[in-house]
Amino acid sequence: MPMPRRTFLRLAATAVALPAVARAETYPARPVHILIGFNAGGAPDVVARLLAQWLSEHVGQNFLIENRPGAGGNIAAEMAVRAPPDGYTLLAIGTFNAINATLYRNLGFDFIRDIAPVAGVTRIPNIMLVNPLLPVHSVAEFITYAKANPGRVNMASAGVGSGPHLAGELFKVMAGVDMVHVPYRGGPPAFKDLIAGQVQVLFINGSVNEDIRAGRLRALAVTSATRSAEFPGVPTVSEFLPGYEASTWFGIGAPKNTPVEVIDRLNKEINAGLADPKVQARFADMGGTRLAGSPESFRQLIADETDKWAKIIRFAGIKLDE
Repeated sequence: MPMPRRTFLRLAATAVALPAVARAETYPARPVHILIGFNAGGAPDVVARLLAQWLSEHVGQNFLIENRPGAGGNIAAEMAVRAPPDGYTLLAIGTFNAINATLYRNLGFDFIRDIAPVAGVTRIPNIMLVNPLLPVHSVAEFITYAKANPGRVNMASAGVGSGPHLAGELFKVMAGVDMVHVPYRGGPPAFKDLIAGQVQVLFINGSVNEDIRAGRLRALAVTSATRSAEFPGVPTVSEFLPGYEASTWFGIGAPKNTPVEVIDRLNKEINAGLADPKVQARFADMGGTRLAGSPESFRQLIADETDKWAKIIRFAGIKLDE
């Protein structure tokens, strides 16, 4: 007896849906690897390891960290782009990816097209620091001083195209000041020269409380949209320059075409981890606030940040010697 057409179509639809349901129920069935484009010990590595530890303890599989440093995070990004889209290779992503999309002219991939956002993790403000010998105690005084001394204020950064560099360039544009960019090979040497008075200002995140308390540095402002719980008495740059925001954010991505149900599972688990008081406390120690949210909201953040930093890079004429 032939099967009724309606029954056949219902069974066929069920059969098509079964693999997706099975993937959602069984994922992850083996260890998951998280690629990080920087060496161990830096902020991207610390953030990813905190998250990987929580996931390993609560999801039933190990989430393993793989540091693949180089090219400002692009080596790890390209490895993730070329990986099978099965949820077992993830990428720790951040502000640097949004910057690199414009900064590097010859990338072998399109970050927004080729990486599927999974979840935002945390946002950490930079701090606008000056050497105490500079006769300023607020952002307003700094702007007045810089305008009175064009080209005589040296602005350090962790390197051309780094987050601190772009934060400073955004400040220059919005404040209308002329500062000389002095790039270093990483944050520590820039930080050292700021204390020594070789440079006058630096936008950076890190553990600076001790140096501020000891009078070796002066904090003028934080670069987030709202004040930081770590520096409650320090104003935001936006209180002087409305609309200024240049914090560092981190999240997790996956290769494009990773199954939606796998991304949704990861998003749910990551958000659960970010709601854990112990995890929140660890990020708070770094000055961070949680992002959480849906993959779609994280996609919008990445798109907005990519567009924002593209405008600054082009306006300032920032180029790398690739």
